Amino acid sequence: MAPADSERFLRWTPTGLIGAAAPGAAAPGAALLAADSWLVDDGLTRALDAHWARFGEACAAHGVDAGDLARFRAAASAAVPAAGRWFPRVELDAAGLAVRVRRAPPPAGDARVVVGAPGDPRRRPRRKGPDLALLTTLREHARAAGADELLLCDEAGALREGALSSLLWWEAGTLWTTPRAHTLPGVTRALLLDLAREGGVDVRERAPRPQELAGREVWLASALHGIRAVCAWVAPAQEAGAALRAPSWRARLELLRRRDPPVR
Repeated sequence: MAPADSERFLRWTPTGLIGAAAPGAAAPGAALLAADSWLVDDGLTRALDAHWARFGEACAAHGVDAGDLARFRAAASAAVPAAGRWFPRVELDAAGLAVRVRRAPPPAGDARVVVGAPGDPRRRPRRKGPDLALLTTLREHARAAGADELLLCDEAGALREGALSSLLWWEAGTLWTTPRAHTLPGVTRALLLDLAREGGVDVRERAPRPQELAGREVWLASALHGIRAVCAWVAPAQEAGAALRAPSWRARLELLRRRDPPVR
């Protein structure tokens, strides 16, 4: 195995993973058919099977053999160092399966947001991968505007989700999220909704206008950061609600981390 401080792109071959040049530096991810990523923190992961199930469903739709995918999973898992914070990404493109072994950035507990222009630009909102290059570019535009994440909306201006995160918020004792029809089936969002239902919290769905969330506790959920509370609305400029519930719910998510056994 390469030194633990390296970041590598490894292509899957009949004989196993081999180092390769990462494709398309000018347009990273432009040709992705499917992708998935998760946080590995000193060997601990959260809902890893759910990530692989989502990736596997997309791979099956493109004719990837289930046995080959299982062997790839075992090799990809073994390629991630046991110590440190890592954010591996598995990919399927026209050349086949690959994994990027990447260091994870420091955790973020809050986020500033900007709302994008009306109209969802994604081609495949329910699948992770095909729109990843576009969404990464949109997030970079948000950062240039002084925000951390861009919120996507429909033609009428109702919110859907973040470019690279799920959207949830609180109204009284109800945990709300956006309708599933036009959102990525987020693994962390699903965990949060399950925790809410198990705890007797009412869970509902609707597509709100940005102004409906003014002053409310709003969360961005992702595998990398877990829960980030919206601490500022850059555009439209409006009040952000206090993150009163976020600390206890982050603690609940942390309890779900597991050291997954090797896949054989």
